[in-house]
Amino acid sequence: MAINATNSGTQRELIPAGNYIARCYQMIEIGTVDEVIMGETKTLRKVRIGWELPEETRVFNEEKGEQPFVISQEFTLSMNEKANLRKMLASWRGKDFTEEEAKCFDISKLLGVACMLNVIHKPSKKDPTKIYEQIGSVSPLPKSVKAPDQVNKIIKLEYDNFDWDVFNSMPDFIKTKMRSSTEFASMQQPEHTSIPSPADITEPIDDLPF
Repeated sequence: MAINATNSGTQRELIPAGNYIARCYQMIEIGTVDEVIMGETKTLRKVRIGWELPEETRVFNEEKGEQPFVISQEFTLSMNEKANLRKMLASWRGKDFTEEEAKCFDISKLLGVACMLNVIHKPSKKDPTKIYEQIGSVSPLPKSVKAPDQVNKIIKLEYDNFDWDVFNSMPDFIKTKMRSSTEFASMQQPEHTSIPSPADITEPIDDLPF
């Protein structure tokens, strides 16, 4: 069991390394941001995709009882043949995309879809004593395996239909990055927002819709 020391001084239990049944439940459009890669500043459109692991649970909050671990990863929103997002999706469905498929693929189709997720642990480049969890690979759910029912509600946040309540429910590091995007710069937050209310759970999807 790995424990990761966070910047706040608290400790967070990492998901044990291994293979898990998972289900995609979160899709966050980060927006177009500047990132320094190999010393060069690049402007990239980003998205964050999250999965729940329904069979790997812990009590994180006594009032809520057992809840599944969740893990998310940020991708450049590109379906170029060399893009990590396309490679991940090709691995998930077991075959690559044709160029025509890649041009029109809607990644929101992933929401509610089950898969196998490989979780690995890696040391931080800045501080090797700190260990972080990372998605090693995503693959199709074996035909003989039935995924448990979805636990978390679907969370979808996109600029074309922006939901301030969902935005306000996001962790600070996600909100900070979204605020730095060109898309967010054109947004105007309403004076009053209600209690965060993510979308209802949709019918779980075990067969790949892509």
